[in-house]
Amino acid sequence: MSERIERIKNAVEKREGCRAKHIESLRVQEKWIDEIAWDGVVETFDLLNHPTTKRVYAWERWEPGEEPRYTIVPSVPPVNSARDAVKAAILAVVKKL
Repeated sequence: MSERIERIKNAVEKREGCRAKHIESLRVQEKWIDEIAWDGVVETFDLLNHPTTKRVYAWERWEPGEEPRYTIVPSVPPVNSARDAVKAAILAVVKKL
C-alpha cells in the first residue's frame, strides 16, 4: 500500500472509529458548468463493524505550507460510487457559498 493510501486510510479510521480496508483507487474528473471542478484519485475503503455504513470514499488535498486535508464521504444514498462522492463534495462547497 502506498504512503498516500496509508495516510488516507489512517484518516478514515480515525474519523470513523473503526478499521478500514482499501478496495480500489479510481481517477475521477468532474466538471461544473463546463469547467473542471475536480480531478484526482478517489480511494474506496470498506469499513469493518461500522454502525451505519459499510463503505467510504476518500481523498487528500494539500495546500502549500499546510497539513493535508482529507475528504471522507460515506456511501449512503444517493452516494453509491466514487463519482457520486465527488459530486456530493462539490455540492457541499457550492451550498456554502
